[in-house]
Amino acid sequence: MCGISGMFGSPEPSIVKSMTRLQHHRGPDGKGIWNDEHISLGHSRLAIVDLEGSPQPINSDHGCILVVNGEIYNYQKLRESNQSYPWKTMGDSESILALHRTSTHNLELPSANDHCKWLNQLDGMFALSLWDPAKKQLILARDEMGIKPLLRTAINGSLLFASEAKAFHAHPQYTPEMDMQALLARLVWEYPLDATSLFQGVYQVRPGTVEVWSIDDGIATMKSSDRFSRPMFEPTDSWDVNKGSHLLLNGFTESVGQRLMSDVPVGIVLSGGLDSSLVAAVASDAAKRYERPTPACWTVAESEDNPDWMAAELVASSLDLEHHQSIMDSDSFSRHLPSLSWHGEDLDVSVLFFQPLFKEMSKVVRVGLCGQGADEIHAGYPRYVDLKQHQQQLESRISELEHPFAATLQSDSLPDDSRWWTQDHRPSTHLSSLQNTLQFEMDHGQLSNFQLRLVDRHSMAHSLEVRVPFLGRAHRQEAMKLPMSQRLPTTGLEKKALRSAAALTNLPESVVYRKKLPAGTATSPTLLTSCLNEYSSQIKEIASRWSVCGKVLRRQPEIALGLGLFESIHLRGHGLNLHNRTLDDLLNEVIS
Repeated sequence: MCGISGMFGSPEPSIVKSMTRLQHHRGPDGKGIWNDEHISLGHSRLAIVDLEGSPQPINSDHGCILVVNGEIYNYQKLRESNQSYPWKTMGDSESILALHRTSTHNLELPSANDHCKWLNQLDGMFALSLWDPAKKQLILARDEMGIKPLLRTAINGSLLFASEAKAFHAHPQYTPEMDMQALLARLVWEYPLDATSLFQGVYQVRPGTVEVWSIDDGIATMKSSDRFSRPMFEPTDSWDVNKGSHLLLNGFTESVGQRLMSDVPVGIVLSGGLDSSLVAAVASDAAKRYERPTPACWTVAESEDNPDWMAAELVASSLDLEHHQSIMDSDSFSRHLPSLSWHGEDLDVSVLFFQPLFKEMSKVVRVGLCGQGADEIHAGYPRYVDLKQHQQQLESRISELEHPFAATLQSDSLPDDSRWWTQDHRPSTHLSSLQNTLQFEMDHGQLSNFQLRLVDRHSMAHSLEVRVPFLGRAHRQEAMKLPMSQRLPTTGLEKKALRSAAALTNLPESVVYRKKLPAGTATSPTLLTSCLNEYSSQIKEIASRWSVCGKVLRRQPEIALGLGLFESIHLRGHGLNLHNRTLDDLLNEVIS
């Protein structure tokens, strides 16, 4: 796990070195820079596999240079199938170079479609940049689920790319500005849509997509782009509970086992909910299957009588797993929200528990496993129960926006630019059925731009790599075929099939059939409420300042608080000097 950065076209190595320093938290174990007349590549490494032998950037025998963030879980199989390649390392990243050489060496100028054929062989989570000096091609690609981030922007004809937007502060001519259209869409849907970030001109490479860039007349130019993978919900007409539950559980155990691949200790994020508890439940079997140590578990909450805390205790004791627990400080929100905003690069404040959780884990382990992704695949969120009501809620938010873009959100004519992957973001178009809703959310950002971004940014803030076994191919192969009624039945609890699979484990029945609770607010409800009450006057002022969306913000006080912090930290630049800034200072800066 790492941070990558680069500048393509009129490269300045000093800028890339600064970009790498701004992402030091992602990789404190090593720094590397490579450059020629066309490009400069930077890498900050968190050593997980082949600890001493795989520094980056990596050079290949066919002259290509690679920087990559992530893990390739099937790299051993790729090594076996490419034995003629002159391997220099024992790590997983070099398998990318081997595939690239084998697949493209006979092609004069490979297209994005040509690169799709070898990229689809990678089973893992990754964001990569590969420079081919002979063909003068830069390849940017991101894993099929969007687990690992890759953002880019253009400045004076140069393409800058990085794992986090904060890296762009390294360029002296980068001035962060709010993308108002992206903000309004995010407030309506509750997550950033498509390629948008909240920063004007800063876009995300699409999950499962490869982009091919070259220099035309001194300008970095995208020559082609193609998707090498698009996971699809393809429900079958029927499902045998007995056979299907065993297949679902076996595929999940396989996914967990793959993600134990590591030369450093691994732990489990245990919230006490069904998803993380199921990771813990299969951990011992997965560890035996892959001949790895059984991971310990970590839990944080605001008190010992918190339902999540008690459920996690029950899970760990029932499974006889080592369990690390810590209670959040009473002033956690006021002390740590600035750091949460700086690392998160969005408006989230309710997930503060991630910070102490990942901080404690990183003292002992370098890798964590979490339950993210289960709700998106197995229909775990309460909004899925009444999609008509959810549609009306989104349309109500659009109607409350006092901005011309509101009308565009209610039409099928979004701007035809690289921010939007469809020109139609009308709620009525995408919420017509559960299958359509799940597919839209997976394709357009609920998973990649929200849940996975949260995990990536806040774990990497503490140099901790967190993996998501629910998104592994072995599990998805079975899960994506489930009938919708096995995700959300007309009566009973959500995630029906997953609960049937969990019932085959040693999990307590009370956990298997525990109702879904929102992770952030369930872990620290009192602390969050107290914080919102304490800063209620500032929240009202922030909502008034952002008058075009003030009505929406007043209904979402935690988002209004996050917006005030975002403006102060990211747009006014205080994130670069947070160590002497309090929450009060940062908020007063924008409302004074």
